[in-house]
Amino acid sequence: MNLIRDDVSTAKARVNARSTLRRARFAVGSLFFIQGFVAANWFVRIPAIKDRLHLSTSALGFSLLSLTVGLLIAMPIIGWLLTRIGSQYVCMATVLTFIVAPALPALAVNQATLMLGLLVFGALAGMLDVSMNVQGVAVESRMGRPLMSSFHGMYSAGGIAGSIIGGGLASLGLSPRLHLFIVGASLALFGAYISRWLIAESPTERKTGPVFVRPTRALATLGVIAFCALLSEGAMSDWSAVYLRDNIGTSAGLAAAGFAVFSVTMTAGRLLGDRWAERLGAPMLMRIGGLVAAIGLGLALAFSSLPAMLIGFASVGAGMSFIFPLTVSAASRSGGMAPGPAIAAISTAGYTGLLAGPSSIGLSADALTLRGALGIVVVLGVVIALLASAASRGAPDGVR
Repeated sequence: MNLIRDDVSTAKARVNARSTLRRARFAVGSLFFIQGFVAANWFVRIPAIKDRLHLSTSALGFSLLSLTVGLLIAMPIIGWLLTRIGSQYVCMATVLTFIVAPALPALAVNQATLMLGLLVFGALAGMLDVSMNVQGVAVESRMGRPLMSSFHGMYSAGGIAGSIIGGGLASLGLSPRLHLFIVGASLALFGAYISRWLIAESPTERKTGPVFVRPTRALATLGVIAFCALLSEGAMSDWSAVYLRDNIGTSAGLAAAGFAVFSVTMTAGRLLGDRWAERLGAPMLMRIGGLVAAIGLGLALAFSSLPAMLIGFASVGAGMSFIFPLTVSAASRSGGMAPGPAIAAISTAGYTGLLAGPSSIGLSADALTLRGALGIVVVLGVVIALLASAASRGAPDGVR
């Protein structure tokens, strides 16, 4: 009888553990969705805030740098904080503050207060970004299979949903303040509810290795990969429509198709990336992704027709979709540094590339033409393929 009771207790414990992990997976995916949704609602209201504050285009561009500064400032701070209290509590605190953060720049009365609001918004966005990635790695480790790509896919899905709903609310004539307050209030309760399902890392998981240390060669290589991947994403986001309009001669409406196909294949690739990583392993999938992006865009630029360019932009979206999530997952296992600071370092490198992409392509176009400048993305795809072996360290069983 005792053996039967022990077997029943063991079975119940396993069921409870699986249920806990499923809830944690849903909670992390929801956090990624929330961040994408909130960010998209902010983006669609930028023109209205610009008009209300009577800012020139250059003044708005300068103000938006505060968002970047806040994000980069938060990265090392959040890495230190995660080793002290863990991603569970950091996520719970930052998701609630991040939800209301977009309303801060909407309350601005001049450029100075706009920049201050954007600085806080960027810092909170960076804190949530790193903490939910660390939480995602913890869930992925316990479930023993790749999950990071689908988490990032939820961010992309949230961005698409946020753009649609945000555009609809803006079309109703709502002020940015009221719009962003409604969005924040509606998500606050949901964010608080799902945060209960996040899991707590053990002290060993949080404090393995020193917080501040010179990055290992593997971590530095992963940083280069993240930089290349997000620089390519930034280049496609800002220059795909411009290329179709100015170099192919399409209408403004048709030019938007370039970014559309890139976004669709990016989202689809992230949602499917975990399954491919489980079958092929992270290094092989990175190599394939880098080569798909490089070959697809390279051939498109060679032919430079509308169908070819749409295929090329779609190839970059598909090929680059899972690169950054795989680097985040690999960074947490790279050794020599606690997972929180390691992921913060990778995120800093990646977002630096994302922010450098549009300007680097624009500056290069003056000397190389825009067609030649987009060839930089081809080179970056090859670089990713050559460095992909850095993602193999510490991969879960059966995933290398």
